[in-house]
Formats: sequence, structure tokens, C-alpha cells
Amino acid sequence: MEVRTSKAIEVTVISAEGLLENRRKPVKKNAFVVVKSDPRNPISTGVDSEGGSYPSWNQKLEMELQAHVRFITVEAHSGSKVIGSANIPVTDFSGGYHLPENYSSFLSYRLRDANGEKNGIINLSVKVKGGVNSGYAASCSRPWIRAPMDDKVANGIVTGIPVSYW
Repeated sequence: MEVRTSKAIEVTVISAEGLLENRRKPVKKNAFVVVKSDPRNPISTGVDSEGGSYPSWNQKLEMELQAHVRFITVEAHSGSKVIGSANIPVTDFSGGYHLPENYSSFLSYRLRDANGEKNGIINLSVKVKGGVNSGYAASCSRPWIRAPMDDKVANGIVTGIPVSYW
């Protein structure tokens, strides 16, 4: 069996709702989203120049997810400024052993600004490409999708709820 340390995922950034600049002024234009599992390799959507504080992208982004990664980060930007972000636990879209291959998890998360204040919602779907357990070392005591959760990483705050659509 080939030993792999990463898995391809497809993140479809669908839309955002209620984005604000400076906690009070609605975003007017030029919103985009950056997705990253590693700070050195961010990927981004195109710019929505017309959606204002309710932008829409419906754009697929593909990236490699290393086996040790516990979260992916999604940041909403207005121009050059980050206006909101959310950390998405890998367990929210990897789903354990019971999801079929290439299953899309539809997710919505509350975005928080640099001060931790609520700033909109991001809607996206995430698909783990290929079989969830295929291609990983058989010698691992647990598969990569079982990332442990602790209070040190998320400060005990849940910012998103995965929603399954059949």
C-alpha cells in the first residue's frame, strides 16, 4: 500500500452573508475569500465586485490537506483587509468512516473579526477527494480523519455546524 501524508480536498466557497467593515459599515464591493490549511499555501476565490455585504462566488478551490492538519482557515477579505475568519475542524467534513467517496459536506460558519466580534457567515461545501480512508498507512493506529479536539486550539468555542444534504 502506498503511504501518503496528504489528501486532496475540494472547497467550494458558495457565498457570505452580512459582511461588515469596521463592525458597522456594510462591505460595498471587492470581497474575496482565502482558504488555507498551511499559512504558506493559501488559495483564494476571485473578487465579487457587485455582491456588497452578501457576496457570492460559487468557486471550487482544490488543495492538499496534510495528515497532521486539524483545521482549515477561511478568511473573508474586503480589498486588502481581513474582515472575518473561521477555523473549520477537519472532523466537520471528513465524517469518520461512514461517508461515501467524494461526499460533499455543506457547511455554514460564523465569521469573527480580529477582535473576536461576529462579522457575517460564510457558506461552503467541502469534499474529500477519493476514498476517505484510501491511501493512508495501514500501520497508523487511527486514520488522519480522527483529529482530536481540545480546548487549546479552539478555546472551547464552536463556530460552525456541519449540515448534511441528501
